[in-house]
Amino acid sequence: MDGQENEQQDSRGGQPPETGWGRRLRRRHRRAGGRSNRWRALRAAGMTLAVLAVTLAGVLIGTLAGGRVSTEVGPFQANLTVTPALHGGTTIDIPPLGALLLDSHDGPTELTVQFGALDQDRTEALLHDPESLDRASQTAVDDIREGVLRLGVRTVAATVLVTLLLALLVFRDTRRTAWAGVLALAITAGSLGTAAATLRPQAIEEPRYEGLLVNAPALVGDVQRIANDYTRYAEQLQRLVGNVSQLYSTVSELPVFEPQPGTTRVLHISDLHLNPAAWQVIQTVVEQFGIDVVVDTGDITDWGSEPEANYVDSIGLLRKPYVYIRGNHDSGGTTAAVAQQRNAIVLDNATTVVAGLTIAGIGDPRFTPDKSTSPAGSNLTGETADQLIGTGEQLAATARSAPRPVDLALVHDPASAGPLSGATPLVLAGHTHNREVYRLPQQPDQTPTLLMVQGSTGGAGLRGLEGEEPTPLSMTVLYFDEEKLLQAYDDITVGGTGQAQVNLERHIVADPKAGAPAPVTPTPTR
Repeated sequence: MDGQENEQQDSRGGQPPETGWGRRLRRRHRRAGGRSNRWRALRAAGMTLAVLAVTLAGVLIGTLAGGRVSTEVGPFQANLTVTPALHGGTTIDIPPLGALLLDSHDGPTELTVQFGALDQDRTEALLHDPESLDRASQTAVDDIREGVLRLGVRTVAATVLVTLLLALLVFRDTRRTAWAGVLALAITAGSLGTAAATLRPQAIEEPRYEGLLVNAPALVGDVQRIANDYTRYAEQLQRLVGNVSQLYSTVSELPVFEPQPGTTRVLHISDLHLNPAAWQVIQTVVEQFGIDVVVDTGDITDWGSEPEANYVDSIGLLRKPYVYIRGNHDSGGTTAAVAQQRNAIVLDNATTVVAGLTIAGIGDPRFTPDKSTSPAGSNLTGETADQLIGTGEQLAATARSAPRPVDLALVHDPASAGPLSGATPLVLAGHTHNREVYRLPQQPDQTPTLLMVQGSTGGAGLRGLEGEEPTPLSMTVLYFDEEKLLQAYDDITVGGTGQAQVNLERHIVADPKAGAPAPVTPTPTR
């Protein structure tokens, strides 16, 4: 019977009954196959993410390492840099004045254009050839465009190369490395292409300002006038720099005073206020007058900000000892930047011996970069006067306790000079932008003390452009004999009254021990 039933089932096309063990085996096979498929899918997704992560890392590293070029823009050496960013845009960095921010394009890339130092040879060529200056202005845009194109090619090449090397190290697989390189090329080219496609040239007309370009009062609200004034000022300085070279020959023709061997020559400067043209004039005077020491009575900057620190780098180019005290426009960062110059000596209630001269100096107790200057003794509150007098008293105590007699003392504001009467024969100051020479009131049996207030060696910086004519650049050469007594001084004025001229006025001290004749003028008292 059983055999007949089986034959009947086979003839009807049915399957023999499956045992429980067979059913379990089939289910196991199905589950194993499902897990294997999921594992392959997860593994493929993980590898894709790994390739993407390596690619992004390679693009980032390659952009930071290779996304920079240097190009000449007129007399400037400009550095162009592209960096990844959430929003596109262009930053034009102009040390030490600050930066312009332009909403120039979209996309995840930011362009930075930093203008570096002027090339001296190219600058002099431009100054002496007006046609070259016009050509430089016309080709500046082409120079930037050519630099940006080179920057784009360099960035693409750097990102692809770095990504290939990184993928090869991570995966050790040619196919995945190739995919990473192609993906890096697509990301970089796409980002740069987006920036180029969304370029907005009109953004240059609506910049946002940072740094001194925001804070400088002379720039706010009257940009066009200041630009025009500075253009006129620059044109004058082109002629002035040439005229300064005549100073030495002028001095040599003066028979009244012949410095003796052993004479120490000191150049007193003050209140440069970021004027870049001042350094050229200072350098010329240092070289042609045989200066031994340069003393700076402060306000080398305007706002004491970090971008301004680059301005003091020219101190090292003078190659002479540079004695400096802080002014009320100079911050602690400014003082630190000066101290980093290899030839600089920063004094703050201290003394130093340079070229045989014992010099005492103290920085201004205030940091008020937003305040305009005023003559000593005017517009001083009682609290400010006490503060300045206290500074002078500190320096007077330091000078009197010094192991050697102090030959000259440095203060920024003349209001601090009063307590130094009798402590030293000479006090140098600045701050007022107005050159003055007078004696300090003295007690009986006290050494007479001369106070020499310097004008602005920087022509008052941007403030000097606010008037009808630019403020002249002022400095003084002091001649000390072997006993370190003042025997003569030359007042040098560059520019003034709207004319390209150099004035030198010589003053002879008939009796160095008695000091130079000058009116007695009291300083503020408590």
